[in-house]
Amino acid sequence: MKWFRDMRSNLNTWTVLSILFVVLILLPSLSIILQFSAETNENWDHIKEYMLDTYIVNSVILILFVGFFSAIIGSSLAWLISAYDFPLRRFFQWGLILPLAIPPYIGAYTYHGILNYTGVIQTTLRNQWDVTVNQQYFNIMNMPGAIFIFVIFLFPYVFTITKAFLARQSTSLVENARILGTSSWRIYFKIVLPIARASIVAGVSLVILEVLNDYGVVKYYGIQTFTTAIFQTWFGLGDLGSAIKLSGTLMLLILGLLILERLLRGRKRFSFTTTKVTLLQPVKLKGRSKWLVFSYCMFIFTIAFIIPFIQLVYWAFLTYDQGFTTEFLQVIGNTVIVAFAAAAMITIMAVVISNISRLNRGLIAKTFPKVTILGYSIPGAVIAVGIVSLFIGIDEVIYQWGWASSYILSTSIVMLIFAYIVRYLAVAYNSIESGFERIGIHFTEASRMLGNNVTKSFFKVDVKLIRGAIFGGFILAFIDILKELPLTLILRPFNFETLATNAFNYATNEMIQQAAIPSILIICISALSIYFFHYVLERE
Repeated sequence: MKWFRDMRSNLNTWTVLSILFVVLILLPSLSIILQFSAETNENWDHIKEYMLDTYIVNSVILILFVGFFSAIIGSSLAWLISAYDFPLRRFFQWGLILPLAIPPYIGAYTYHGILNYTGVIQTTLRNQWDVTVNQQYFNIMNMPGAIFIFVIFLFPYVFTITKAFLARQSTSLVENARILGTSSWRIYFKIVLPIARASIVAGVSLVILEVLNDYGVVKYYGIQTFTTAIFQTWFGLGDLGSAIKLSGTLMLLILGLLILERLLRGRKRFSFTTTKVTLLQPVKLKGRSKWLVFSYCMFIFTIAFIIPFIQLVYWAFLTYDQGFTTEFLQVIGNTVIVAFAAAAMITIMAVVISNISRLNRGLIAKTFPKVTILGYSIPGAVIAVGIVSLFIGIDEVIYQWGWASSYILSTSIVMLIFAYIVRYLAVAYNSIESGFERIGIHFTEASRMLGNNVTKSFFKVDVKLIRGAIFGGFILAFIDILKELPLTLILRPFNFETLATNAFNYATNEMIQQAAIPSILIICISALSIYFFHYVLERE
């Protein structure tokens, strides 16, 4: 076979490592697929008959509404910031990305604390104006409330990708429409949305994957989805087999969504037809239009970042004397150690796979990138199910061969770090791949012609040219691991806490104020990393 001959001709240490890494990424998914057709039991029969429809309907409702509103808000903000100049525009360019620093589960319990009976709004109404309101008007712990939470904290995915696309577009289409007297809104709907469709769909697909991965929001708000069902079936009923079947069903749903996403993108492409290109330049707004656009951006930024952050800071001042204990310092240490270790391993694996894919033009170059994004396309709870079943199988083999007196891998931190690698390899890979695309292969080929092998060429030439992309991939992976909840809740060793699990446990035990300090640490570290990534690395 041609692909096999190509592989043998390019066989070296980099190729072997790449194949090994790709196989490791595939193992959890293969474990679920192989066990999906196992015999059913009473629990699965009950779930399939009475509850599966609810999980599907709730999940579909969430992704439809969250996807729609995220597309509208994210694309409109991207268009306004790309096309117009108004007060604080430069700040909003990166400020509107900051809501990504707040995990949705933290935003969920923060807004519940703001709006409930003892929250700042109702307390102020009662104490200052002697007004008692109907509680149903302030109840956010329902489906509309969950949609609101997901939209305001996830729309930056659409905003960031769409803004990057519009920044590279020629101004000719927009200028021609303005000369013909087309209004700004018609330009947005008739020109911007069609040409940016692929970018918007890409951003929405990331939002949908985050929604399906979520456990914190839907658990706290009492909404039955696949993720909560997997937790309940596994930990409530102790039925790993039914949890595997739920995971397999969710994987089929995600596969359908990915196919739909590919169809929605279509084959249309918009590119420059001439080398004389003038990129889109913002037009200075005046009068009422200036303040309307500013107010819209400020309103979104306020509800998506300022309000929840201020509320968390206030709670932190109330509980700081209880927060900084020896146990909490241990939680910080646990979080930093596992996030750093996993992010470092992810970065190394991403470098190896992206480099070998760049240097090969055969099956490897086409297949490996698709495999790396597999983990990010699968919710954390599903990955956890696959990894647990995989590690239990490995432990059984080790035990039967007498190499250990008990199960050692399935109760260790190794399983959690491996899960992080499977889940977030795509994050670092995308950053590093973009770095390799920017430098091309000409410098590497020149180094090879001078007698250096692939490894020497990489360390002497390539790594110096893409160090910003490598560091950026590490930062992005570190941020995501820092915020990760479902994987950590399921796979952490006994008595092992991270900032994410610590905050979530406080919130679920109705100790919302105590959850503020770990939440603020997550937000501050993530926000500083986002700022550093989008300002320092882009200028390198």
